[in-house]
Amino acid sequence: MNIVIGGAGDVGFHLAKLLTTEDHNITLIDHDDVVLEYASTHLDVQCIKGEITSIEALMNAKIETADLFIAVVTYESANLLACILAKKIGAKKTIARVSNPEYFHKVQRKNFKDSGVDNLFSPSLLAVQEIKRLLRRVSATDVFEFEDGKISIIGFTADQDSNLIGMSLRQLTDDATGHHLRVIVVLRGGKTIIPNSDMTIEPEDHIYLSTDIKDFDRVNKFVGKTLKKIKKVMIIGSDALARRTAKILEKEYNVSIIMKEKIECKKCHEELNSTLILQGDPNNTDFLLEYGLRAMDAFIALTPNSETNILSSLMAEQLKDIKTIALVDNSAYTHISQNIGVDTIINKKLLAANNIFRFVRRGRVEAIASFHGVDAEVIEFILDENSFVIGKKIADIGLPNNSTVAGVIRDDKGLIPTGEFILDNEDKVIIFVLPDAVKAVEHIFR
Repeated sequence: MNIVIGGAGDVGFHLAKLLTTEDHNITLIDHDDVVLEYASTHLDVQCIKGEITSIEALMNAKIETADLFIAVVTYESANLLACILAKKIGAKKTIARVSNPEYFHKVQRKNFKDSGVDNLFSPSLLAVQEIKRLLRRVSATDVFEFEDGKISIIGFTADQDSNLIGMSLRQLTDDATGHHLRVIVVLRGGKTIIPNSDMTIEPEDHIYLSTDIKDFDRVNKFVGKTLKKIKKVMIIGSDALARRTAKILEKEYNVSIIMKEKIECKKCHEELNSTLILQGDPNNTDFLLEYGLRAMDAFIALTPNSETNILSSLMAEQLKDIKTIALVDNSAYTHISQNIGVDTIINKKLLAANNIFRFVRRGRVEAIASFHGVDAEVIEFILDENSFVIGKKIADIGLPNNSTVAGVIRDDKGLIPTGEFILDNEDKVIIFVLPDAVKAVEHIFR
C-alpha cells in the first residue's frame, strides 16, 4: 500500500516504524526538520517538509496515489482539514487523530465521513479503554479476550511464592492438563522469549498464559495469585484524560480523584457525578494517605509528568498490595514496568499507533493484540477451505521458532491445542508471534 502519514512525531514515527515492517511505501509529512531528519535516518521512508494542511506538501507526497492518509499531529483541526483535502485530491481512505469525545457520536462520525474523514481515533480515549480493560483483572497485568473470552491471554509476574517457580514448561503442561492453560511467552530481563518445553520459570519472570477457562479464579490458584475484586480506585491527574477516566470508571467503582490546581477541580465538579474530588499535591504521600490510599484497590497515575506517575505508583505499591497503572510519555518506559514494580505502564501515543497499525492489517486477519513491554503480537486467523493448513497437524505446518499457537476456537468453543491437533475449515487460530516471524506466519495462514 501507498501510505502517507501527516506528522512525524511520536505517533507518526512509531506508526511508520510498524508499517515499514509490512513492506508498505511510507511517506511522512512534517514541518519540523529535526523530526524529519531523525525519521529519514532511522526508517526506510520518504520525507516531505511542509504543513500537513498544505496542498503543495500533499501533492509532493503524491497524495492522489495514496491508498491511505493518516493525520496524526497534535492539533485535531489540522488533522481533520488535512484528511478532507487529501480525500478531495484522491486519497482512497483517511484517518484523523482527534481529542474531542463528541466527534465519536454516530451522527458526527457520519458527518465527518461525508466530508472526507473516513475514520477517527483518539489517543486519550484509547488510554481510557485500556485502563478500564486492565482493571477487570486485578491480579493480571494484561488480559486480552478473544471471542468473548473463549480464549484469553493473561499476563502475570511470577512472584517468589508462585507455584510456577522452578517448574519446567514440560512439567507445567503436564500439571495444567486439567486447567486448560499454557505458557506462550516469557518476558525476562526485558527480553521477549517464545519458550521451549525445557525452559524453567524463574522469580520475576513475566509470563503470558493462554487459557480457555472463564473462571479466572482457577487460573489464579494455579499460578499462585489471589483474585481480588476492585471496588475503590484513586486517580491522580490534572487534565482532561484524568477527568474522562474518572467519568468512565465512576459507573463501576468508588472513585477518588486528586488534582493539584483549583481550576481543574472545578472542571471535575462540572463533569463528574459520584467521584470524590480532592485538591492536593499528588507527590505528597501524607496527603494521599490522609485521603484513603491504604483503603484503595487500584491507583492510577495520569499526571502529565511520567516520572511523577512512576514514582507515585511505586510509593503506592510499597504501602500496600495494590493494582497500579502509570501513564508515561517516554516509550522506553513501556518495556520496564515489570522490572521496576509498577503493574502496568501505558503510553497514549504507542496505543494510538498500534491501534492504527491493527486497523491497516485487519483486512487479512480477524484480530490483532499487543501487550505491554512484549516485543510480539497476537494474531487471530480465520481458516477457509483453501487454507494450506487444513487437515494438517499443528506440528506439521512449519511454524517458525519465534511463534506458537495460543489457542483455537472451533464451533464456538475455545481449545488449547497440542502439536497433534488437526486444523479444520472455519477454525479461528490464535498465534503469538515475534516481529521477525510475522511475515512467515502470515504466509502460512494466508
